[in-house]
Amino acid sequence: MSSTDREVWFLTGSQGLYGEDTLRQVAEQSQAIAERLGDGLPARVKWLPVLTDAAAIRRVCLEANADDSCVGLIAWMHTFSPAKMWIAGMDALAKPLLHLHTQANVGLPWGTIDMDFMNLNQAAHGDREFGFIQTRLGVARKTVAGHVSDPSVRVRVAAWMRAATGAAELRTLRLARFGDNMRDVAVTEGDKVEAQLRFGVSVNTYGVNDLVEAVDAAGDAEIDGLVTEYEDTYTVAPELRRGGERHESLRYGARIELGLRTFLDEGGFGAFTTNFEDLGGLRQLPGLAVQRLMADGHGFGGEGDWKTAALLRTLKAAAADLEGGTSFMEDYTYHLSPGQQVVLGAHMLEVCPSIADARPSLEIHPLGIGGREDPVRLVFDAAPGPAHVVGLADMGERFRLVANEIEIVPPLEPLPSLPVARAVWRPLPDLATSAEAWLTAGAPHHTVLTAALGAEELGDLAEMLGVELLTIDAGTDLRQFTKEIRWNQAYHRLAQGF
Repeated sequence: MSSTDREVWFLTGSQGLYGEDTLRQVAEQSQAIAERLGDGLPARVKWLPVLTDAAAIRRVCLEANADDSCVGLIAWMHTFSPAKMWIAGMDALAKPLLHLHTQANVGLPWGTIDMDFMNLNQAAHGDREFGFIQTRLGVARKTVAGHVSDPSVRVRVAAWMRAATGAAELRTLRLARFGDNMRDVAVTEGDKVEAQLRFGVSVNTYGVNDLVEAVDAAGDAEIDGLVTEYEDTYTVAPELRRGGERHESLRYGARIELGLRTFLDEGGFGAFTTNFEDLGGLRQLPGLAVQRLMADGHGFGGEGDWKTAALLRTLKAAAADLEGGTSFMEDYTYHLSPGQQVVLGAHMLEVCPSIADARPSLEIHPLGIGGREDPVRLVFDAAPGPAHVVGLADMGERFRLVANEIEIVPPLEPLPSLPVARAVWRPLPDLATSAEAWLTAGAPHHTVLTAALGAEELGDLAEMLGVELLTIDAGTDLRQFTKEIRWNQAYHRLAQGF
């Protein structure tokens, strides 16, 4: 589903007590608010008629649950809307909810205000009633207060819409694993049944040679066309160009891409994994193909890491049309010189070019793992700027998200002998605190690096998914962070019995 097909339904609460004239004004003003709010936001805002009774509220919530185009609801009590009317609907609602605490007017007409105005414009009153019933029922939601003309309100609503879009993608995501996860590795394991129950993602394994059949079926004309696209898009190493001594390796890389695309498209898969230990009849570890599929929005995880692949697809859906890229990543090694401490992140081959600082170079180099031919890959440095690295771990009884705020920086020196795409970053608040907090949280070594999404979108997403989120940022104190982990453990264990 494209971003233009996604809707957020705008619900307005009132009651029949005020009479038809007042309800007409409520409808006119709420429709104007919805139209103003929807202008330029990442999902289309669909205004619905004013709700004044419990049956209509419940019916709308059930219809929202069943409509795949609806990614969430925005609710506003224009007048007083007795909250017992909302119990059945809120109890049935399975889509994300944003409580918009606003009003039609920006300022008060001090010289003319009368009781008619007060009765019509009493969101300050009605939204408190609505807030109570949401808390009483334990409804997960985001609350945003302010007029829709305020840019900060629109920014926060947009962040919630993006998170809702990511959550909707995850609910219907199909993920293909080519082979199992890397042998003896713990963190890439996980409960796929619980993931489908909690998130909706369906994770299934396919034999690598099922993929090989699709790779081998790619035609020469298709390969020719894709190679031309490579030459137009990237700086291609001379030995890989037509007539070059390694050109056949590039053609095989194109063959892998064509086969992967065919397999994923025909199966409706939005994410996938590979494993260098299980390559079947593949002559190369997929590198270039994986990078380009990620750039097109697919989720990916190396070594069979389906959790990171699902998270990557979710965040790419949430970040659609935003500046800044989102990629599979791994903390690889450190530079620990005092005052210059940074992380060098990379992977064997698979870093998404959406985070590239400049035109990537298409190269071929040996890969001392996997036992196959030298693979082709894109090589580049990540663009400097603020970002987050995010990891999803299965803690046994629940899933945990951990996010670290970072600043991507240029490499401190050139990296002429490192033949992979990479990112260099300073983690906040500093490398030692960041690393100690990450390790204390049990967060994974595979992550998603996003320069497009921020703390608000990640927090909203965690709330929608009902998962724990631990954030490492400029204000992190390790002692308090450790206490937060312990408090969260107690809370989530207790909450399972609620």
